[in-house]
Amino acid sequence: MSHSYTVKYSSIHPGTDSTEILFFEGQPDLVSLFFGNEKCENADFTHDCARRLFVTDTTIAQLPDVKPFINEFNNGKRGKDLLFILGAGEKYKTIESVLSIVRIALENNFNRRDIFVGIGGGVITDMTAFAASMFKRGAKVEFVSTTLLGMVDAAVGGKTGCDFESFKNMIGAFYPAQKLYIFPQFVQSLSADEYRSGFAEAIKTAFLYSKDLYEFIKENRQKILERNPEVLQKIITECVKAKANVVEKDFTEKNIRMHLNLGHTFGHALESTAGLGKVSHGDAVAWGMARAACLSAELGLCSTSYRDEIIEILKFFGWETGANHPAQKNSGRAAATLLDAMKKDKKNSSDKIRFVLQKGIAQNVITEVEDEIILKVL
Repeated sequence: MSHSYTVKYSSIHPGTDSTEILFFEGQPDLVSLFFGNEKCENADFTHDCARRLFVTDTTIAQLPDVKPFINEFNNGKRGKDLLFILGAGEKYKTIESVLSIVRIALENNFNRRDIFVGIGGGVITDMTAFAASMFKRGAKVEFVSTTLLGMVDAAVGGKTGCDFESFKNMIGAFYPAQKLYIFPQFVQSLSADEYRSGFAEAIKTAFLYSKDLYEFIKENRQKILERNPEVLQKIITECVKAKANVVEKDFTEKNIRMHLNLGHTFGHALESTAGLGKVSHGDAVAWGMARAACLSAELGLCSTSYRDEIIEILKFFGWETGANHPAQKNSGRAAATLLDAMKKDKKNSSDKIRFVLQKGIAQNVITEVEDEIILKVL
């Protein structure tokens, strides 16, 4: 080598400098929210009146609070705006779905100043933002989160992407929404399974960051089961604030944002080995948090009483907490199969598997663990 030269780059801009999170009371009114600006109705494509590509799925499109909005479109068009409806569920969280969003934008001559708007749960918002991040190297993105999981976790913080083959979120980018619209009333329309799934991320946030929120959840556990609006409003707000605080300090998950993966290393492995979509994300994470509590106790990080307390409250809300989850295939080799899936986790940085574990409420530890010890709690 005769000589060398280094090119220095600034950090890649993630599409927006901030996310404005807007909370709304009462019934969602998406027609007024998006079509209430009269000056934009017949305006040219100006900076203030950008075109919008709304992306949702077949389930969300049928919700009573969303149908009036869907009915504004004729064959997917309303003025300069477009509507694109994907199939619903984890099985559609693929690179093909993401590219189909990009294709619609290209075919209709969208540009980088236009806005991709994801209306739905984490699957839709993850894919919509990932498509926006790739489209002409970055269009703007906004979310209307319609699930509890989306409101308290998935829509906040800029993680985007899709599944690849049998592995969760293996393709993606950090690309946050410029606006997030939260209507807690949407929670009332969720199925029991969806509601329980979303609440797993809420209780995870309490475990990680707030003794006060944890005590509030314990004291109001029956009201939570009954979907009390005031109780849910407080929980959603506190979770958003907690996650926003972490994301501001560690956007690209170099250190403290890793704590948000509590339960996820076990949970993602369960989702993958059971078959994506067979176990909901939240149910898998709740099971993973029970396994993480057992692993923490096994390593001597937490007391057995703390482990038992965590498992008791998870059981109260209806989650599986035992080592052998009913959805696991090939029960004879389930532990080994889960371990193999965990080795493919994108958060690992060595041959050992990395976990977020706890000493107690809001006392978090990131550590790598030997295979033999992991197998003990599986």
